[in-house]
Amino acid sequence: MSNKIFVKDLEIEAIIGVFDWEREVKQLIKISYEVEVDIKKAFKSDNLADTFDYKTTSKKIIKFVEKSSFQLIEALAEKISKIIMQDERVLNLSLSVSKPGALRGSKEVGLTIFRSR
Repeated sequence: MSNKIFVKDLEIEAIIGVFDWEREVKQLIKISYEVEVDIKKAFKSDNLADTFDYKTTSKKIIKFVEKSSFQLIEALAEKISKIIMQDERVLNLSLSVSKPGALRGSKEVGLTIFRSR
């Protein structure tokens, strides 16, 4: 049995983009992810050690993204996926990274990537 744990719209400011002004000003980045994990042990134990620790993982993501300086969200997403997949319990990952306001007339622009073991 597997289940999904998700984090939605984690907001972090970072240097991201290809234009000169984007290399100087931090912009808002939104990150959402969903992991498929086998957590049946946690249902019985009620112990954090038996499940995916989304708080610890999200703190790692925040620390990494705040210090990062990517041109493309594609490259940023790939690095974030590696942080999440460090947890051996993660079987599958769906990760979305977006830049609100990146395109006039659009709420946000981004991508979703999928990773599996």
